[in-house]
Amino acid sequence: VSQSRYVMAKIRIKLVKSPIDKHKRQKLTLTALGFRKVNQVVEHEATPQIHGMLRVVQHLVQVENA
Repeated sequence: VSQSRYVMAKIRIKLVKSPIDKHKRQKLTLTALGFRKVNQVVEHEATPQIHGMLRVVQHLVQVENA
């Protein structure tokens, strides 16, 4: 199996608002993204799946290119 020569763009995501009193789907999405605390920063590859997850919680996070 050959490895891909292309590297996906990285994005940094920061949780800026608490998920308390939010819908269960939003809480589960934040957990799937790797968040545990407010102001935590995680880094992911910019895939369509990650962009879809960010759309669900866009009001709780801040996104920047890494």
